[in-house]
Amino acid sequence: MLECGMLERDSRALRTRSTILCKQLVVDELLIQSLQADSILTESMAESIMAEQTSQKRSWRLLLLLPKRGPRAFSSFCSALQETEQQHLYELLTQSPEKDGKDAPAETFVDSSLPLPTQEVIAAKRARTHESMEFSLDADSPINTPVLPCAPDFYLSHCQQSYRMNSSPRGFALVISNVTFDPCAAPDLDPRKGGEVDDEVLRKVFTELDYLVTVHRDLTAQGMRTCIENFCRRPDHRTVDSCVVCLLSHGVEGGIYGTDGQLLQLDWVFESFDNAHCPLLQNKPKMFFIQACRGEEMDCGVEQIDGPVRTCSPSCEQRDAGREGRGDANSRQRGDMGRPRIKLPQRSDMICGFASLKGQRICTAAMRNTKRGSWFIQELNTTLRLHARDTHLADIMVQVNSHIKEREGFAPGTAHHRCKEMSEFTSSLCKDLYLFPKYQPQY
Repeated sequence: MLECGMLERDSRALRTRSTILCKQLVVDELLIQSLQADSILTESMAESIMAEQTSQKRSWRLLLLLPKRGPRAFSSFCSALQETEQQHLYELLTQSPEKDGKDAPAETFVDSSLPLPTQEVIAAKRARTHESMEFSLDADSPINTPVLPCAPDFYLSHCQQSYRMNSSPRGFALVISNVTFDPCAAPDLDPRKGGEVDDEVLRKVFTELDYLVTVHRDLTAQGMRTCIENFCRRPDHRTVDSCVVCLLSHGVEGGIYGTDGQLLQLDWVFESFDNAHCPLLQNKPKMFFIQACRGEEMDCGVEQIDGPVRTCSPSCEQRDAGREGRGDANSRQRGDMGRPRIKLPQRSDMICGFASLKGQRICTAAMRNTKRGSWFIQELNTTLRLHARDTHLADIMVQVNSHIKEREGFAPGTAHHRCKEMSEFTSSLCKDLYLFPKYQPQY
């Protein structure tokens, strides 16, 4: 049994910083697991927190619980902040009133049953400017229409030729979003204003698609590597049907930058999820979405010759690595126990959407909309919400490509040189990949 409540000075520290904490705190699985390991939160408490649909609501629910969880709750929470690289919030809570200048007026908690402000901010792990940190969910914000549900008849008519997709949750989703870069280690990498919108959009849409989403902000290249390695090793991949990985940062062809200006090679990322390195995801679809530049060329577009307003030519590069090494009955080998062992290709069952074509950088205008985020994530979010109910993922990516193709912005620093953007995807899927949103078969 926990002792009654938190020490008054600790409870007061939480109260006086509650508004800042609600805006900036990242409540992800790592933080919750840390508090569970210290016996501060029970399993049911953890589930109720992570079930909240917005970043602010998860923060409010946690902050309402902590003062009731005993005298160790405050120190455990501070340790969890350090473990999840939220050092600025740890320092905010542990600084003395003298260092802070004077006691701040207490800010009362709001009952979680009351409507929260429409301004939702996913936390930054570093201090950010007022401009880049705040965005309102108004008409100029990303579409938030609920994901449309799959009809039972559609599921029954398509499930046999598709990847199995009926676990709940459908799988685990990892979002790594680098927004602010170290000005000393990476002076040439500007802050990605609008990037904080993208990772919140992805968190929301994949949560609605029944994925357990973890968001990490502002990681070095080694931090990204460690995060991905830990994600790949999750033993609970065994019980789910798929996984999602979203990487958002500056990049070049074949790599993305950490906040320290060092590159993480994408080929290493894909290798980490292949059939040899991640056996628990063998024969399960693995979805990747990369919001990063892939070179230095800017696409300024060309004049269309006479013909239809829209062309019917495919707008993506699609490879089917699953065909390589595909065996037949003669390729089966017998295991030591006499059971047939089927050889799998090293890398299969993957689909990866890229925000830009090989060798090109993203039009800056697309990344500077602090309310809507990037073009690629906007279109991915909209298309998943409206069409995942009856469209397989490869066709969804074609629709994303088509919508981005119609967009146009201005080249950096100009008001007259127009630039275009074109996304693409690669695939080694061996079946149709339907997400069957909000449908759970009855057995």
